[in-house]
Amino acid sequence: MADAGASMTLATISLIGFALLAGFYLTTLNALWTLISVTVTAVLVSQLLQKLRRRDALTERRVCVLVLGDIGRSPRMQYHALSLSKHGYSVTFVGFPGTKPHQDVIGDERITIIPITELKGLQVGPRVVSYVTKVILQSLQLLLVLLKTDVQSHILMQNPPGLPSIVVTWLVCGLRGSRFIIDWHNYGYTIMALSHGPDHPIVRLAQWYEQLFGRLSSHNLCVTNAMKEDLQNNWNIRATTLYDKPPAIFKETSVDLKHQLFMRLAKTIPQFRFCGERPGDETERTAFSCRDPSDFSVTLTSGRPALLISSTSWTEDEDFSILLKALEGKGPQKDHYRKLIDTLRFEHVKICTPWLEAEDYPVLLGSADLGVCLHKSSSGLDLPMKVVDMFGCCLPVCAIHFYCLHELVKHEENGLIFKDSEELSGQLKSLLWDFPDCEDEGKLGQFRRNLRASGGQRWDQNWDQNVLPLLTAP
Repeated sequence: MADAGASMTLATISLIGFALLAGFYLTTLNALWTLISVTVTAVLVSQLLQKLRRRDALTERRVCVLVLGDIGRSPRMQYHALSLSKHGYSVTFVGFPGTKPHQDVIGDERITIIPITELKGLQVGPRVVSYVTKVILQSLQLLLVLLKTDVQSHILMQNPPGLPSIVVTWLVCGLRGSRFIIDWHNYGYTIMALSHGPDHPIVRLAQWYEQLFGRLSSHNLCVTNAMKEDLQNNWNIRATTLYDKPPAIFKETSVDLKHQLFMRLAKTIPQFRFCGERPGDETERTAFSCRDPSDFSVTLTSGRPALLISSTSWTEDEDFSILLKALEGKGPQKDHYRKLIDTLRFEHVKICTPWLEAEDYPVLLGSADLGVCLHKSSSGLDLPMKVVDMFGCCLPVCAIHFYCLHELVKHEENGLIFKDSEELSGQLKSLLWDFPDCEDEGKLGQFRRNLRASGGQRWDQNWDQNVLPLLTAP
C-alpha cells in the first residue's frame, strides 16, 4: 500500500515538474498559456498534497522512530520503539543497519525496521565537496524513504546526528501533516567541534542549522534539566526532560546466571578462565565462580579478583587513557589502546575488550563489582547512559567530572567523581584494597546498598509520564 502510494506520488511530482517546464516555455508565447500552466501546476500540487496527507483509521496509531545512525547502538531509540509498541502503536523504525538490535525489538511484531544506507559523498576534490555531496545524497534518500511509508501521526527523531535529518523530517511532517518530535541527546555541533575546533566554519554552520531548524519541531525531549534550560535560554526551544532510565532488563544478576555468563565468556576470553586446574577435579570453575558437581550449587570464589567494567564506544568524548594511567598505563583511541594493552605488564590487573551481544550486556553489568565511566559530554549537558544502566544493576560507579554529572552521580552516595587519573587511581585503591572482603563492607558495599534502597523509576514509568501525553495531546 505504501509502495503504491509512493509510486503515485512520484508520478505526480514528475507531472508537476513537466508542467513547470512546459509552463516556462509557454509563458514566452502569451498570457493565456501562463494562466493555463499556473492552473495545471496548482491542481497537481493540490493532488500531491492530498495524496501525501491521505489518512486512514490507523494513522493516529502509527509513529516513525528515526535515527540517522546504527539502530543497534541507539538504545534510547530502541526503548522508545518498545514503549510505543506496548501502548499499541505500530512503529516504523528507520536507521542504519549494523549492530544487532535487542531481541525484544527484532521480535516485536508491531515494530518494522526499515534500514537505510550510510552514504558517502564524492571522494575527489576538497573535503567540503565530499561533505556537501554526502548531505545532499543522504537528504534525498531519507526523503524518499519517509515518503514511501504510510502517513504517521508523529515522527520521533534523535539528535544528534541531525544533519540532514532535522530539515528533511520537518519537510516531510509539513507535507504529510505529521507532528515532529526531536529527542535532544546532545548538540551535534559540539561533537563536530571535538575534531574541527569550535571556530571552524562547518561547526558554526552546524550550530546555526541546529538552532534554526530545531525550533520548527512540534515537541522536544531532552536528557537533562541543564539541557532543557540551555535550549530555552539560548535557542528559545521548550523541551520536556526525559531522563534516561534503565529498563527492567538491567538488574542485579543471580549467582547462577553470573556463572553461566562467565563460562560462556571463558570459551573465547582467557581472562575469565580459571587458572590451576587439578587432574580429576570435576568442579566447573571460572576465574570468579565455581559449580559444585555434587549438588550443582554455584558460589563466588573467595579469592576471586574484582570485576571492573568500563563501557566505551571508543569515541573522542571518552579519554580511555585516564583509566589506563590509573592502572599504571597510558595511551590514545581504539587500535592504539588495544596495542598498548597488549604491551602492558600489570602484576595484579588483567584487561580484555570484548564485544557483547545485547542480551549479555545487562547480565555482565549485573555481575560486575565496580563501574568506571570516562564519558565527557561535548556540550556538558548530556548524561552517560552507561551509568544509568549500571545503576539499574545496583553497580557503584567512579565517573569523570563534567558540568551536569551531579544530576545522576551523587558523590559519596552512589559512587565517586574524579577529575584525573591520579584521583581515579586513589579511588580504585580505596574501594578495592581488601576485595572481596570489602564487597559488603566499606564504601563499595554502602554504595550498593544505597542504590538498592533508592530503587528509582524505570524507563516504562518515566516514558508513560513524560512522552505518552505528548502523543495523545490534540
